[in-house]
Amino acid sequence: MDINEAKAKVAELHKELNHHNQLYYIEGTQAISDGEYDSLMNELKRIEELYPTLTSLDSPTQRVGGAPLTEFKQVNHPVRMLSIEDIHELKEEQIENTNENSEHNLIEWHKKTLNALPANQSTFTVEPKIDGVAVSIMYKNSKLQYAATRGDSETGDDITQNILTIKSIPTSLPNNAPHTFEIRGEVFMPNKAFEELNKARSEEGKTKFINPRNATAGTLKQLDPRVVSKRPIDVIFHSFGQINDLDLKTIEQYRKYLMELNLPVDKWFKIIQSSEQLRTAVLELDSDRHTFPYGTDGAVIKVNLIESHKSLGHTSKFPRWACAYKYRPEQGQTILKEVTIQVGRTGVLTPVAELEPIFISGTTVSRATLHNQDEIIRKDIRIGDTVVIEKSGEIIPAVIKVNLEKRPDNTVPFSLHSHINGKCPSCASTISKESGFTAWRCNNSKCPDQSIAKLKHFGGRRMLELEGLGISVAEKLVTSGLITHPLDLFELRSDELAKMELEPAKLNSGATSKPRKFGEKKAMKLIESIQKSKDLPLSRWLHALSIPNLGESASKECARTHRSFDEILNSSILELISERWEKENWIKNNPVKANKKNENSTSILARSSQSKEHKKRIQEINRILENYKISPELGGVVSTSLMTYLKSETGKASLNKLDRLNIHPSSANYAPIPSLEKAENLSLNETTWVITGTLSESRSHFKSIIEDNGGNVTGSISKKTNYLLAGQNPGSKLDKAEKLNVKVLSENELISLISTT
Repeated sequence: MDINEAKAKVAELHKELNHHNQLYYIEGTQAISDGEYDSLMNELKRIEELYPTLTSLDSPTQRVGGAPLTEFKQVNHPVRMLSIEDIHELKEEQIENTNENSEHNLIEWHKKTLNALPANQSTFTVEPKIDGVAVSIMYKNSKLQYAATRGDSETGDDITQNILTIKSIPTSLPNNAPHTFEIRGEVFMPNKAFEELNKARSEEGKTKFINPRNATAGTLKQLDPRVVSKRPIDVIFHSFGQINDLDLKTIEQYRKYLMELNLPVDKWFKIIQSSEQLRTAVLELDSDRHTFPYGTDGAVIKVNLIESHKSLGHTSKFPRWACAYKYRPEQGQTILKEVTIQVGRTGVLTPVAELEPIFISGTTVSRATLHNQDEIIRKDIRIGDTVVIEKSGEIIPAVIKVNLEKRPDNTVPFSLHSHINGKCPSCASTISKESGFTAWRCNNSKCPDQSIAKLKHFGGRRMLELEGLGISVAEKLVTSGLITHPLDLFELRSDELAKMELEPAKLNSGATSKPRKFGEKKAMKLIESIQKSKDLPLSRWLHALSIPNLGESASKECARTHRSFDEILNSSILELISERWEKENWIKNNPVKANKKNENSTSILARSSQSKEHKKRIQEINRILENYKISPELGGVVSTSLMTYLKSETGKASLNKLDRLNIHPSSANYAPIPSLEKAENLSLNETTWVITGTLSESRSHFKSIIEDNGGNVTGSISKKTNYLLAGQNPGSKLDKAEKLNVKVLSENELISLISTT
């Protein structure tokens, strides 16, 4: 065909394919088979290959973009993309103390907003708050121009290539659409699709996503649209930015217009005119939202009349004409049938509640963490109890408390030691608990469950990042005897791996698949990944070796002050930190006052003298360590644990094997005495942070941002904490921060603080 015939055929195929996309992705129906659809798509691809000038941005073939980007371009929002003020549902204890209903804060917001409006403007809209990622899409002359994230509300990332992979978003609108039409909404991952994605990732040896929002945020940050196209994300539109040539009066009218354009909107929508109607609506939504195919964590309430939005205005962060009413994390009551004990990579035994299955927050829950023996004692949790379960965005829910009114008569206090007869449930070795620590541990370094957990950790994303080393592969490597220590991976042959038979996988039907071989292709990928890891820096290797109490931050700090394992092994710095910790503990446990009524003065004087000597030595150690500016993450517990491990038989064997394998990791961040000039120029210098809640990126991402700008991130709130970075569902850390007057910041406020400083 000539160019004109091709042009006409392309237009025809565009129309036909867009029609079928509309049926399938918006209306949920199908007029032709998948094969017929593919045939039409392939015909269009062939024509575009013959005539490249006919390939346009709005072509159905461009739904999966081309080559990966090197970085995201920035987009300036023509209208600021503000977030919405959160109004929280009252907690049970707040209700008990105030005698208010749980919607009290929302009703107060409604009354305050209503008082600022003219008497004839009393209608508000109520719709679900989708737990996703905000996005803005700009159409000009009916063609999609770009899609962008919220960013700092004024500038966001250009994610057009990634948004084009969402089939429910049209690349063009009807010709009578507004000349400039900026629509905003929420990108999300449906619950069922999220579970299937995590299952596939687990089988491929990749890290599972924490929750659908985390998965969505990570997906939109991908520079390669081909990766995005394999992730099941979707979108729902609910608001707007800049619009020209459209006379919009109300939010209700705007929603109807979106429906006329066949753009996806939420089916749940209410108009209310009084506080009582508002209360009824949010209660109804709280009941209905658990049947939705996607996650919701609240209700969005808006003033219906758009004209009032301008008169009400906005603060520096939020519009005054809207709010997000956040529901309490969902709770449910069920029976604790049994307690099983999991063995972690460092031998720590973790009790897990086996529950009567309960449907909560969109999923069926049958297990919940019990943390440790001390936590069980504090909450007086017993087998047979009816327990309150809470799930607030994380994969593993927690037991909050016991319903004592439903406690059976025959329950007994739970003892982890007695429950397993003092033996490890994996290898039957003796267990022990160090003085001053809450955790029981298995003492056998060759315990099978420990070995599997160590191996999985060893190849994790923030450790050595070994592609294809998932839990099922780790289990088989250990149980087959191919691996007894993670470093054995470096002696594996690809042919051994390729013919290794994995356990049958569970199918959706409940049946199991046939045993499957690991395969040559996957084996080669894993071997290549293992070889590449030899060049990773010291901090990653420290973290990978599962040294008790040594986490990612402490590993980085240790690598900052030491060049190699040899330096760490002979470290005077670690010895001093450990010595200081021991002396501080002695002072804490031996107060200079009578321990008992009849204690003689000689004992008190001896203790006082010893305390003075220890304090003097502590001051001396502090002077020696002062210039190193060592982070609290590398404290006494960690330093002692690290030195004990490296001098133990297990530690010596690991170092000897690294030497035999010719693996000599070196520090990539070695700077034992930081430059004062550099430190003073860092915007978060000498600030201490705690991170909590669900954020748009992983906590390690924000931890790196804070540390790169001079801040220090710790795990718990104290008087020394300067800031709490809080995402969604912040939990008890937020309450503690407020009590201690610790400043609470959002993601955007963190970035703003860095850039302003």
